[in-house]
Amino acid sequence: EFVDFESEDCLAYFPGIEQLRADYGDRVTFVVRHLPLQNNSRNAALASEAAADQGRFEDMYQRLFETAQQWGNQQDSQRAFFEGLASEMGLDMDRYRASVADPATTARIEQSVADGRSLGVKRTPAFYLNEHKLIPSSADDLRRDILQALGS
Repeated sequence: EFVDFESEDCLAYFPGIEQLRADYGDRVTFVVRHLPLQNNSRNAALASEAAADQGRFEDMYQRLFETAQQWGNQQDSQRAFFEGLASEMGLDMDRYRASVADPATTARIEQSVADGRSLGVKRTPAFYLNEHKLIPSSADDLRRDILQALGS
């Protein structure tokens, strides 16, 4: 999934994606790629990658969506809010801040954006299954596509 943590469409898909991950996580590898398109999306992507550097991407991914109504669509930077999430999660804050500031972290996000652009992704969420672009209208459509790919 190409994701923008601030996207209302990504937020709407989040519960269904979480259920799919719970149901098929033992048989399907779910990969999140960044495509930050809105105000604080890049900062949210940085927060998730900084958490990933401490093995906590999944936790931050969930917290970002769970709190999106609090930080989304704000004109001012929400970096302090994301830092608060990292602290609440018990991350090593020196490591977190270093990761957020590290050009390599930004480079990972930029590579994800470039990959999305090369695939023609213009909006989020964008889903791919076995290198095939999906155009679902719901998480149920994604479930159907996953089951079909699994031969179930």
